[in-house]
Amino acid sequence: MIKYVKRKDLDVVKYDACITNSAQSRVYAFSWYLDIVADNWGVLVLDDYETVMPLPWNSKFGLRYITQPYFCQHLNIYSNQTTSEIIVDDFFKAIPIYFVLMSLNLGININNKNIITKNNYTLSLNKPYLKNYKNYRKDRKKSLRKATEAKLIYKDFENKNELINLYKNIFGFLNMPQKYFNTIDSVTRYCLKHNKGFIRNVFFNDELVSSGFFLKNNTRIYYLFAASNKLGKKYGATTFLLDSVIKEYANTDTTLDFEGSTIPSIASFYKSFGGDLDNYYNYKLNVFKRIFF
Repeated sequence: MIKYVKRKDLDVVKYDACITNSAQSRVYAFSWYLDIVADNWGVLVLDDYETVMPLPWNSKFGLRYITQPYFCQHLNIYSNQTTSEIIVDDFFKAIPIYFVLMSLNLGININNKNIITKNNYTLSLNKPYLKNYKNYRKDRKKSLRKATEAKLIYKDFENKNELINLYKNIFGFLNMPQKYFNTIDSVTRYCLKHNKGFIRNVFFNDELVSSGFFLKNNTRIYYLFAASNKLGKKYGATTFLLDSVIKEYANTDTTLDFEGSTIPSIASFYKSFGGDLDNYYNYKLNVFKRIFF
């Protein structure tokens, strides 16, 4: 039987164990992460936490709707068993009727016309660095040569405020709400405190030209938040930044998750490191479509 469990009533130990042991496991679904990024969330639970589906939600004008939080690329139906189409249908039908709208990214693709396919790229690091380097596109290798000639260096230290300010200065035209920056500030603060990530900073002649926050969870590193200024772009600092992580974690059971992008030029940049395409899917449904899902 599938039931909806409010966050305050959740058995966190059993819930997180299900996420950990599932084939679909990603950091986005763990209770500590959703507590940071989601305003509200609950979980659809099958029996004794055998299969779960977290549902982040918000409300406006008294109406509740399911929505994707910032810095939470996608969620899923998590289980240590194969998830059949029947189970997926049952979970969608079990979403409480008072959620009138739903726009949620999920890692599963089912035959439904109400979905939009999104692209992500990942790179397995379980091989020598040079093998990955050989798969870099020509423009990546060219950028690395620029970085080498410019004598860029990197250092790891906690400077989340400088990173966020660098992002604001470069991407101010996007007019991101303050909530976006509050969320990444909270995520980085928690992860740095609990050794779940690192900030890597790239310098040109002692000037910070690029900075990125990488979240580490189990065998996966997420390229969660970064920015490079004009000098950084001129000298290939972002390529240098990512290459340094690929080089450091080469020959380990680690996957670098580039986090994807809906902007073609950025998606192409991630693809140029020779990674694998890893699709996820946005589901847009209202209460009436869910009834007939």
